[in-house]
Amino acid sequence: MERLLRKCQIRNQLVRECMAEFLGVYILILFGCGSVAQVTTTQDEKGQYLSINLGFALGVTFGVFVSRGVSGAHLNPAVSLSMCILGRHPWMKLPFYIFFQVFGAFVAAATVSLQYYDAIQMYSGGKLTVTGPTATAGIFCTYPADYLSVWGGVVDQVIGTAALLLCVLAIGDQRNSSLPDGLQPVLVGALVLVIGISMGSNSGYALNPARDFGPRLFTFIAGWGVDVFRAGGGWWWVPIVAPFVGAVLGTLIYELMIEVHHPPVPSELHTEDKKGLELDTLEPDF
Repeated sequence: MERLLRKCQIRNQLVRECMAEFLGVYILILFGCGSVAQVTTTQDEKGQYLSINLGFALGVTFGVFVSRGVSGAHLNPAVSLSMCILGRHPWMKLPFYIFFQVFGAFVAAATVSLQYYDAIQMYSGGKLTVTGPTATAGIFCTYPADYLSVWGGVVDQVIGTAALLLCVLAIGDQRNSSLPDGLQPVLVGALVLVIGISMGSNSGYALNPARDFGPRLFTFIAGWGVDVFRAGGGWWWVPIVAPFVGAVLGTLIYELMIEVHHPPVPSELHTEDKKGLELDTLEPDF
């Protein structure tokens, strides 16, 4: 068995990272959308809104544990973009990460649909609808509350994603507060939990273009039809575009207000002194 597994080993680093992102997002959506399916199809008898918050929070936690050692566990195109802007991730890898993040979410949504197929059919009366009292499209992707305007949704997603990135950067900033390595995924999950508890009622706190677009594309193909793109006044683009804006905003806030002001570590001081000495040796004598 060990020899067989060795033959399956992939050595290309980018392929390994893409597979890790795929699987990490798959775990996230499997547990997250699975919790929504259970709450929806049982009409709150086997779970409530907090169950959904916990499902996504723990889904993120285990998704990070699955993939962080290989890809860094971005699990979100907006996070990948922010890492590129900070110079911590190559721009060349960005489209590959985004594709496999969306693909992982798509396959996870298909898995949840398969697992809950009978329950969805029973709950919906065999009609796959996007809106109405027995709508089931919301199991897989987000839709705005009836009172929410499109631009109100943009603001909602920008603020939520900015808060997400600001806190994620703080969790990973060892010069701000040194945390045990194994605690970081748990705190990221706790962060998603508190965002869901405090910012979820407007539109379901997508905060992640892959988390929303992958399952939405699945529902479009699987029978819910074009209404998944028409509902909410053409809402579908908001959880794709606004999280990118929010991620950049949250990244800039943390960098400009916290990280850039850290005092230099001794190694950086040594490097600066060395550069200074080299410049002194290059100056001509007059």
